[in-house]
Amino acid sequence: MAIEEAPQTTDELAAASVEPRAARRYPVAPGVRLNVRSGPGTNYMLIRVLTYGARVPINCQSPGERVTGPYGTTNLWDNIGNGEFVSDAFVNTGSDGYVAVRCA
Repeated sequence: MAIEEAPQTTDELAAASVEPRAARRYPVAPGVRLNVRSGPGTNYMLIRVLTYGARVPINCQSPGERVTGPYGTTNLWDNIGNGEFVSDAFVNTGSDGYVAVRCA
């Protein structure tokens, strides 16, 4: 097993800090086709519906309408894309609180 060396020079450190990392994706509750909304609530426009077995990135989280789902009742909504939100009550994050920064 090879051991990877840490960057040593300033240029190597700068390059290492900007390398893209794979975004973590969280599973949507089994058997759920989840509605994607334009904002953090069911009163926002329906943009699309995710397929069964979908996994979503969480870019940021926002408080919004309180919703009950397989993972409890919450007012947290997950931003999964530009202007796309899903209720955190349907996403298995392993937490009842924020797992990402709060949306600006």
